[in-house]
Amino acid sequence: MSNIKLFESKKIRSAWNEQKQKWYFSIVDVIEVLTESPNPRKYWSVLKTRLKQEGSQLATNCSQLKMQSADGKFYHTDVGNTEQLLRLIQSIPSPKAEPFKQWLAQVGYQRMEEIENPELAQQRIRETYKAKGYSDEWIEKRIRGIVVRDELTNEWQKRGVKEGKEYSILTAEISRATFGLTPSAYKNLKGLAKPNENLRDHMTDLELIFTMLGEASTTEIARNKNANGFKQNKQAAREGGSVAGKARKDLEKKSGKKIVSKENYKILTESNKRKSLRK
Repeated sequence: MSNIKLFESKKIRSAWNEQKQKWYFSIVDVIEVLTESPNPRKYWSVLKTRLKQEGSQLATNCSQLKMQSADGKFYHTDVGNTEQLLRLIQSIPSPKAEPFKQWLAQVGYQRMEEIENPELAQQRIRETYKAKGYSDEWIEKRIRGIVVRDELTNEWQKRGVKEGKEYSILTAEISRATFGLTPSAYKNLKGLAKPNENLRDHMTDLELIFTMLGEASTTEIARNKNANGFKQNKQAAREGGSVAGKARKDLEKKSGKKIVSKENYKILTESNKRKSLRK
């Protein structure tokens, strides 16, 4: 999940890592806020060299994510989590350091609130999707899908599946068995070119329902068969996806309409809004 956060009217590009349960922030954006440097990238380059010479973990363990630049294109950008940014602040003499620490603490506090009170997180999600023009019915399915996905990844974690690549492979297995397409192929079908665009945010109601069925079935099979490790859970993913795949094909046969569609729900919603305004 990508986002733009504001600090004193300055934009800080950020991304939420669901697997690691951490926010990551663009380091050059933070440096620009703290230093008001006309060239924050150069400032960071010089600072990073100095930190490496000092043996700082911030410079050596710095991650990169693709983030949208001012020209609208996506570039690999150095990012840091809250802990790393606090270390960065210590290396930059700036009168804005203390309010920035408070800002980071507020970001972290909001996330802690959501962990302790999932209903609060769901309410914030509802408000975000509502502002984007999604219907209440679609939003409820999307939120339910998030819960189903969390249950599945929690099960994978318990059963020795490694976060990252293995999660992606298993997710692709479920999608392939459910829809006949991997997530990347599905994104291409719907014309989603930007790397931060979430496929599920562009699915129709029925696509969301069958996604949930595939993942919920996988969770149930993994539990009942006590699947352990990547190999056994991969088989469970195929079987869970096939449950949803068979149901999808049955509905398509009886309804006479394909479920897998190029239809982009987000664009469709915006189009419907324009039509309503013209009436």
